[in-house]
Amino acid sequence: MAVYTHLGAEKLAELIGHFDVGDLVSAKGIAEGVSNSNWLIETTGPSTASDGEGGRYILTMYERRIELADLPYFLGLLDHLSAKQCPVPRTIHDRDGNAFRMLDGKAIALIEFLPGVSPNTATPEQAYAVGETLARLHAASADFPLNRENTMDFASNLAVLETCGSDGLASINPLLPAMIEPARQAAALNLNELPSTQIHADLFPDNVLMLGDQVTGLIDFYFACTGAMALDIAVTHAAWGFDTATNAFNPECGSAVLRGYESVRPIGDDERALLPEIAKGATLRFVASRAEDWLDTPDDALVMRKDPMQFVSRWRFYDEHGADAFA
Repeated sequence: MAVYTHLGAEKLAELIGHFDVGDLVSAKGIAEGVSNSNWLIETTGPSTASDGEGGRYILTMYERRIELADLPYFLGLLDHLSAKQCPVPRTIHDRDGNAFRMLDGKAIALIEFLPGVSPNTATPEQAYAVGETLARLHAASADFPLNRENTMDFASNLAVLETCGSDGLASINPLLPAMIEPARQAAALNLNELPSTQIHADLFPDNVLMLGDQVTGLIDFYFACTGAMALDIAVTHAAWGFDTATNAFNPECGSAVLRGYESVRPIGDDERALLPEIAKGATLRFVASRAEDWLDTPDDALVMRKDPMQFVSRWRFYDEHGADAFA
């Protein structure tokens, strides 16, 4: 999440008027993330509300990496999972039944606001709950009728790093160009024979809302795709298995993610055997996307740049420890 495009109060009020959510009360730009412009919206509440309380929503303008043709998949998946009682925000359709609208050539969607806070330093109990919720999401998405190609697969990661170029990567950190060769090796990894469904593919702590040890919301589905469940497990392990402050591996949290997942769905032997290599490829995805964002983000954008070297360190951990990382 971020703010690239600035909308005035009158434009925001006009836009909110197309939805049955009441009148605009306030709008606050959200700085976290790097791909889209987002606002926290407060309104007087929908006409169907009987308690007179206002409503809270997230308004998203799609700026980067989002193809218009993908929005029915993204927003439809939210509605599908929400209907199956997964903790995901539903899409607020406008008065004409549309899941998104166009404004100045850009798509905009209004999404339900969910309670909770993203943990800064996860506990094993929270990591367990996230693993369990991820497995529930996989099961609930099995009959979702749409599919989407993974546009951030390992081959794409290699292409991104090569496009950034050695000089561009070195301008971020002199050690970064050395990751091109491991990305080339990861691009040769074949995940097509592994069990697949719709996956989140980006389940970092800042995309999970929690109250205590309970998951109240999975958000930011804009990298979701049809893919190997083992990839989602590896991404989540890499996201939740490391201490935020020190970037050191936390074996209790890493193990808790896997135990939580397997409390709902056992991980197959074929999946587990490949998890170390998949995790290395997954970390390189974030090396590549963060490097690209670092080089492409305008200096005046309300955006927090993320350091790709954090995931170089995690790649090194998986490269050194292999299967022991998933014990």
